[in-house]
Amino acid sequence: MNTILIYSVGFIAQILFSSRMILQWIISEKNKKVLTPVLFWEISLFASFLLFVYGYFRHDFSIMLGQTITYYIYIRNIQLQNDWKKLHVLLRWFVLLFPFFIIGYGYNNNVMDMHFLFKNEKIPQWLLWTGIIGQVLFTLRFVYQWIYSEKKKSSILPLGFWTISLSGSFIIFIYAIIRKDPVLLAGHAIGLVIYTRNIIIIKKDVKINS
Repeated sequence: MNTILIYSVGFIAQILFSSRMILQWIISEKNKKVLTPVLFWEISLFASFLLFVYGYFRHDFSIMLGQTITYYIYIRNIQLQNDWKKLHVLLRWFVLLFPFFIIGYGYNNNVMDMHFLFKNEKIPQWLLWTGIIGQVLFTLRFVYQWIYSEKKKSSILPLGFWTISLSGSFIIFIYAIIRKDPVLLAGHAIGLVIYTRNIIIIKKDVKINS
């Protein structure tokens, strides 16, 4: 597949990821506390869709792994904000089944091979595992957020979410520099700033209300 087209898909995904964070950041700054509009989750879902496709075409298992998990957490957060059923039923089913379709298509057409994904000659083993660790940690932020939100029965981004985000993003940022991946590099450079700022906002809010 054309390299320019592949990178375009990746950059569009990262632009969307960055735009959702900037949107959330602006809303939080205005309200002096961390808030998460439903649009944040809708943009996240579409961006995750695109980044999953990007990871597939780049044969980058660490990217696909991270997106597969967070993809469904985004859907759950849209459900918690009571917006999921507003989507057409056919669109909902397409969104739900898409990752399974891509993985099934890849295996049935000999495009994907687990051995190949873990033995990609272009990525040294230590670097591949660095990327995987970063993506798993980055993904755990949404697992944490999901559990926290389920307990509160509301879609919330707590302090722990931003702390885990900052740690995972830093590892992926290092991975992107070594891997020379402009898509990941651009996305996480912006993310590091926003995650840090949200941590500061939350801590200030706690001090004010304590």
